[in-house]
Amino acid sequence: MTLNNLYLKPLTAEFLPDVVELDQLCLGCLWTLDGYKRELDSPNSTLLILSILPQQNSPEKIIGVGCFWAILEEAHLTILGIHPDFQGQGLGKLLLFYLLKDAIKRQLERATLEVKESNHVALSLYQKFGFKIAGKRKKYYQDTGEDALILWLGKLAKPEFENDLIFWDQVISDRLKNANFQLINN
Repeated sequence: MTLNNLYLKPLTAEFLPDVVELDQLCLGCLWTLDGYKRELDSPNSTLLILSILPQQNSPEKIIGVGCFWAILEEAHLTILGIHPDFQGQGLGKLLLFYLLKDAIKRQLERATLEVKESNHVALSLYQKFGFKIAGKRKKYYQDTGEDALILWLGKLAKPEFENDLIFWDQVISDRLKNANFQLINN
């Protein structure tokens, strides 16, 4: 059995057009090209991409993007998207895991985000990692007028969260293997 290589790395300028295309597909044009360029230039942003080489000698294909802003001692997750063709294979967990690991490396103490109230798949993912509903923003999403749930994870700096990460590392590793993926960190 041949495993498909996944690559997880920081976004670079060469992949900006691909990320904007992925954003349009997954997130409904949440950010523009200029928005992503600003994030690349910001020392307070962590912006990761997940890619795959679909076939030997073919170009790298961006299949996931995740971002958080470091604000004081908080990681504010702004984007997490996986290409529709690759959803349901544990790749969202993978991206979230590495975003949270980077937040810990930056010595951030908590994480927060907003998610559409109707986005049960995303809500389930975040709750598996320990995020709790902390409130609601009425009519937060301009495209639909839908409310956003504010999610909060306050234990990034606590020793027990290290145990959570060890657990998730194994779960994600097993899930990727079962989906025929192998992670190559660049």
